[in-house]
Amino acid sequence: MLQSWRWFGPNDPVTLSHARQAGVDGIVTALHEIYDGRVWTPEQIAARRAQVEAAGLRWAVCESIPVHSSIKLRQGPWRRYTDAWKDSLANLGRGGVPVVCYNFMPVVDWTRTDLRYPTARGGLALRFDMAEFVAYDAFVLKRRGAEADYPAALLETGSVRLAGMDADAVARLETTVIAGLPGKEDTHSRESIRAAIAEFDGVSPAEAAANLDAFLREVVPVAAEVGVRLAIHPDDPPFPLFGLPRVVSTAADARRILDAVDHPANGLTLCIGSYGSRPDNDLPGFVREFGPRVNFAHLRNTTRDPDGSFTEAEHLGGDSDMVGIILGLVAEERRRQAEGRADAEIPMRPDHGHLLIDDIGKATNPGYSCIGRLKGLAEIRGVMAAAAHLPA
Repeated sequence: MLQSWRWFGPNDPVTLSHARQAGVDGIVTALHEIYDGRVWTPEQIAARRAQVEAAGLRWAVCESIPVHSSIKLRQGPWRRYTDAWKDSLANLGRGGVPVVCYNFMPVVDWTRTDLRYPTARGGLALRFDMAEFVAYDAFVLKRRGAEADYPAALLETGSVRLAGMDADAVARLETTVIAGLPGKEDTHSRESIRAAIAEFDGVSPAEAAANLDAFLREVVPVAAEVGVRLAIHPDDPPFPLFGLPRVVSTAADARRILDAVDHPANGLTLCIGSYGSRPDNDLPGFVREFGPRVNFAHLRNTTRDPDGSFTEAEHLGGDSDMVGIILGLVAEERRRQAEGRADAEIPMRPDHGHLLIDDIGKATNPGYSCIGRLKGLAEIRGVMAAAAHLPA
């Protein structure tokens, strides 16, 4: 696999030099400063690519072109935003970027409730705590209809959890949930997220899936024309938040997406931590079934709790069989090589990582500190090296 590293641009405290020292060859980045639906111009793309290449690296994956809410709703100015997305996609392809990762999550992108959860070894992890999320949704945000979305026992647990928080803890929870994590499109206030959620009132999962399928029918032909492989990222977490429809969470969702436009340019981001946060997702099975359409891999792991909570685990230590998954991806690469596919090498990146050692006192993007990702990359690289010695 092509070892890659996410970089959030010139203001990222983890620099391209750090990435090069980590031993990667590929960079996963985007024009993060342009997130309002405007077209990314060839000149802007060329400038970002030149920054990456000046560091001796290559822009392997664009993650991500934001998908405007009007596209997900297929309402309002969706036509204008879809055309702009297609133009940005075409410009990326013509500018030499071979893979584009994107997501179709409504209102909130990847979501956690705690960015500094203590681990048994003394580091700090990202965590999604279901009781804390329910406490925020039902009793702080007071979303209309929230209490009907949760079992009575979970509402009671959330209420008790909220009662044990002081004002600072509540404010920290709100900021963590809605103010924006790295790569997110929007930063919300309590009032703005209420309004954004309300736009999706009455939109069923079937309607949201149909809107995604319609989007794919427009963008996949553009990707195919300019030589880009699309890689849709799963919902994170892979279940509904704020009562919003989530339609990229299961193997059945992945099948529907790939069948909607059956073309190699229409593919998946195999995010182990996202899909693996559901106990009914068999990740080695994902590799076996969807391997030919895996265009990008996020390698991270989670430890699940019975109530739906999860904690970001060590890369080889969570509930997903990371060794088996990596072996499956290596086998898929060998299969592609035997077919003569130009995209035989699958780009991957060590996703997230614990906050460790002196990174704990540094300003870092949550989940994207240097040392934690370096540790994860080293572990993954060891499995990959061992896999290379196994017979085909």
